[in-house]
Amino acid sequence: MRHPLIPATLLALVAPVLLAGEVGIDAPDGGGQIATMTFHERIIVRVPRLGPPPPQVTWKEKRGPKCIAASDLAGALVSGPGVVDLVLVGNRRVRAKLDNSCEPLDFYSGFYLKPAADGQICAARDSIRARSGALCEIDTFKTLKAALPKR
Repeated sequence: MRHPLIPATLLALVAPVLLAGEVGIDAPDGGGQIATMTFHERIIVRVPRLGPPPPQVTWKEKRGPKCIAASDLAGALVSGPGVVDLVLVGNRRVRAKLDNSCEPLDFYSGFYLKPAADGQICAARDSIRARSGALCEIDTFKTLKAALPKR
């Protein structure tokens, strides 16, 4: 539900600019100026970078999903050149393998994922953006399972 004061507040903010004649077009009846304001919503998910995985855990890669829901992301860590491990809700893990051994992710704290309109992050479609601005396409996802220590 929209708050009834929001349009009035926006008009109060824009009115001085319109009255000053800096923005707007003349009304057809010559009675002043009119303007149209359009608002667009944009969602970008910032994924915090976690530390390296504990050394005692060895992860085995299994066949992974094509897409993961952005709402399932809990965190991530860079586990090697061109490899980002995504920690999902429920402590599940998925490894994102990136194109061309994307190195910039190793040097900056954190990165950004922009989910598509469907709320999914998909391999061969979406990219990870490093805080430096570098863009790395996700080639594949692999499901990670903790390997039992050999005795």
